[in-house]
Amino acid sequence: MQTPDIARTATVHWEGDIARGKGKIDAESGTVSANYSFNTRFSNEPGTNPEELLAASHAACFTMALTLGLSRAGHAPAAVDTTARVHLQRVGEGFDITLIELTTKVNAPGIDDGAFQKIAAGAKENCPISKALRSVEIRLDAKLAASVV
Repeated sequence: MQTPDIARTATVHWEGDIARGKGKIDAESGTVSANYSFNTRFSNEPGTNPEELLAASHAACFTMALTLGLSRAGHAPAAVDTTARVHLQRVGEGFDITLIELTTKVNAPGIDDGAFQKIAAGAKENCPISKALRSVEIRLDAKLAASVV
């Protein structure tokens, strides 16, 4: 049986020039709707930006991949808390995402740290968002919060 193509959609509407304009991001599901602008991206004005949304996507994807790996190994986690930090830096005349830091703390009973680290590294390498971002350095700091071996 062929796996169906799963496509997700988001739309953006932008008005005005880059410095004073503003945009709105809407996800197809209706669960995400956010305003953004030059100042929400490049200064500390309240609002979202593409990098924050990418961080949320990466943290969610990695967390699901890690949960899957732990569950398949017989150590379904009680809790997983992940933070993704996306670094945007000026490079030449433009900007690049130069680094993504994934930090996760997991409560998974019955697994030792060595096995946990191997599963976490596999999740980092193989979640679909990590795969899509192969041109960016991705660092992982994975901690096992509780272990009953």
